[in-house]
Amino acid sequence: MEKEAVITVEHLYKSFGSNHVLKDFSMKVNRGDNIAVLGKSGSGKSVLIKCIIRLNEPEEGRIELLGEDVLALNHDGLDELRSKVGFLFQSNALYDSMTVRENLEFPLRRHRVKQELTDKFVEEMVIEALQNVGLEHTIDMMPAELSGGMRKRIALARTLILKPEIILYDEPTTGLDPITSREISDLINAIQLKYQTTSIIISHDMSCIRATADKVIMLIDGRCYALDTFEALQASEDSKIKSFFS
Repeated sequence: MEKEAVITVEHLYKSFGSNHVLKDFSMKVNRGDNIAVLGKSGSGKSVLIKCIIRLNEPEEGRIELLGEDVLALNHDGLDELRSKVGFLFQSNALYDSMTVRENLEFPLRRHRVKQELTDKFVEEMVIEALQNVGLEHTIDMMPAELSGGMRKRIALARTLILKPEIILYDEPTTGLDPITSREISDLINAIQLKYQTTSIIISHDMSCIRATADKVIMLIDGRCYALDTFEALQASEDSKIKSFFS
């Protein structure tokens, strides 16, 4: 049976002044798949996922997420949709003045304002999220007390706390040592298995892409230049593709 497409991008254009980053970019991501996007620095990888949840506004194109026309949504509709999409920022985007507990509580209280959240429920959700990343003991620590890998895991725990259907990973292993990078890659796979998430993984890290991606999109010249498995792309004789694997 054919899988359901939960992310559809068609003919997307995005420019910054005279810099035309995305030029007629199209792709589909099926439910439960991990899709990696590989491209040179400045090629538009991070811009793409920011357009998907309208942190960036494209000039042209169509974006459908979980059956919703993203570009047609009003503020409330977009906020509701974003509660179903986790975004792991490259910088982690933790609040330095908040403890780990407070960082994780923040999205719960922001996105579930219409629900009555008991202290017990919030505590259970925070602990579950921390257990998912193996860092329950950090609950009352400050971000400054954590290593780079631990901060990445806490950011991922915060992303998971709303049980998103989709997760967008922006360079999840950047700045991490090889062992920690491998642990983050393993965590991405464990999350997909446990929660059946659909993910887009933006990365320069070929080891991460090989370990996590069901398919890889080659973002070249603003377009989806190729889509295939890591192994098939690695074996390609196309000079534009070969340059990434040499």
